[in-house]
Amino acid sequence: MEGRIKEIKYSKRFLQKLFKQTKFIARDKPYAAEKFEIELLRETLKIAQTPFAYKKSPFFNDENIREMIFKGYRVVFKIFETEIKVFGFNKWEETLKM
Repeated sequence: MEGRIKEIKYSKRFLQKLFKQTKFIARDKPYAAEKFEIELLRETLKIAQTPFAYKKSPFFNDENIREMIFKGYRVVFKIFETEIKVFGFNKWEETLKM
């Protein structure tokens, strides 16, 4: 299953949590919130190049569920045959459900 994945998709829940966090940051620093969101989404696009290079998520018994840490946040994704689904976004110390 290793190789270039064609598409990154984001779950509705991931996007809602990202929006909520961005909105929270924007209360004090609107520019920082926009920068955070852009940088995070840019980093998730890099996952497609080498998805199995990322750490296996300790919350799931599935080799295809991986995670990256971005500025203290856990971004969790599942690798499929033709796409990667990004579904988890929370502080690194919080537990996660799919």
